[in-house]
Amino acid sequence: MKSLLCILFIGFFLSLSQYATASEASVMTFEFEGEVLEGVFNTPDNQSPKGIILLVHGYGKTNVVADNWYYSVREAMLKAGYGTFIWDKMGCGNSTGHFDINQSVSNSADEAIAAIKMLQANNIQGSNDIGLWGISRAGWINPIIINRRSEDIRFWISVSGVDGLENFGYLLKQHLILSGKDKAYAELIEKEWLAGLRIAHQGGSYRAYKKATQHLSKDAFWNSWTNGGVSVISYLNFKEEYMKVALDEETGLQVYVDDFNTKLNAIQVPVLAVFGDKDMNVDWRKTKALYEAELQHSTLTSVVFPNCNHNLLEAKTGAIDEFNNANFSPNLCKGYIDTIQQWLNSLTSYKP
Repeated sequence: MKSLLCILFIGFFLSLSQYATASEASVMTFEFEGEVLEGVFNTPDNQSPKGIILLVHGYGKTNVVADNWYYSVREAMLKAGYGTFIWDKMGCGNSTGHFDINQSVSNSADEAIAAIKMLQANNIQGSNDIGLWGISRAGWINPIIINRRSEDIRFWISVSGVDGLENFGYLLKQHLILSGKDKAYAELIEKEWLAGLRIAHQGGSYRAYKKATQHLSKDAFWNSWTNGGVSVISYLNFKEEYMKVALDEETGLQVYVDDFNTKLNAIQVPVLAVFGDKDMNVDWRKTKALYEAELQHSTLTSVVFPNCNHNLLEAKTGAIDEFNNANFSPNLCKGYIDTIQQWLNSLTSYKP
């Protein structure tokens, strides 16, 4: 069974057939928690890099080196004069260890910091001027990195970012509505999902959980997502771990980053926040409003692309079913790549 939290922050790769052309590429490794993680480092041709941009992953497994992930994004960064570094998570590609689907965002931040330290230990040009790009779940990770390594970080590009709380309820409701369910039913399912989480967090019994989620347990999407529904064993295993997490008192949602608003407020570097208005995975309007409220000490640029989904691909609805349809054409949003390059070109040197 997938985690009962069911966070669908996939941040799908854009591994199209072309390869980054405006660069030289080399495979580099770094150590983290006793394992060796492999990544690819690109530098712009015929010039010294202004800095190095780390591409921080969203949710799920990776295959970066073999499939040349995010080549279009990386090429825009290279053309703007920056080097790039992206790596495979533990147990993915040629990285050693075991992939952990439940890796904490704090640990993911430590992983990225280990990459920064490797670049600096090897005196890689530009490694004292680090930029961060990150999609989805990386919206939790990158503010942690910036707070922990403020002396190194020069800017942050947030793509389909998140607020500080669990977001699956939004995805669940939006998916049901887009698949033809009425709003009242979608809200009932979301309510039962949240009630089930509260019961688990309080150490409630499986019987109590089933009673509170009668409609949810019959919903086709939920059952497909949980591989046939929540069994006694999967519930008990989940409950054991979920009782350890912190919940937001007002909403009952899991808190993914302690004092997230405070961490955002502490950020002083320039931020580019990119959203698709057909993002049905995370509530982008909520995130955008949060950034505008908390990034008071930063120069914030927000760009919303029409008819684009969570992965910044052109979409009509942004629904999961649309993305998974065999006829879906994965075209990047018009202007997305140009926006990144132009914003990078507009930056002036920042020193904390």
